[in-house]
Amino acid sequence: MSTSEQMLQQIVRADWSRLMSAVVRDIKDIELAEDVLADALESALVHWGKHGVPEAPHGWLIRTARRKAIDRIRRDQNFAAKQIEYAYLLELDRIQEPETEPAIADEQLALMFTCAHPALNEAARVALVLQVVSGIPTAAIAKAFMVEEAAMAQRLVRAKRKIRGAGVPFLIPEPELWDERL
Repeated sequence: MSTSEQMLQQIVRADWSRLMSAVVRDIKDIELAEDVLADALESALVHWGKHGVPEAPHGWLIRTARRKAIDRIRRDQNFAAKQIEYAYLLELDRIQEPETEPAIADEQLALMFTCAHPALNEAARVALVLQVVSGIPTAAIAKAFMVEEAAMAQRLVRAKRKIRGAGVPFLIPEPELWDERL
């Protein structure tokens, strides 16, 4: 295993939640964030293998995920509905350099509260937090819930769509609302 592959594995194991939080913060869509972050990791394997690990690997992954989100939004057939998001991401990419080491504990908490929104049933909330915040694979979550992997994958997709469809905000709720989410 190459140094770049080892570094990437280490980043994914240690910082999945931080990376995911940063990407969800920027693109406001958990499902899309997972997809573009996975694409960014795939790109990192190729790019880092040829050019070496960049000085700021976290920032590189976040920026690459943002750009992949822009590419997906451009390809979206409903471009008019996505135009505001597209403009936001383009402006964000133009003006904001990702931090070399993002200090995003609050964003991780916001991601957790978003995944644990009361619009979802309790089982979906727990599974979504395990997958999105902790980076636990769907197969492991399915095993813990004693269901088939395909069934768990579908539950997770439905939960992400429900969050997007309900317009659940990506923020930390007021403390008096924490009990219903924890």
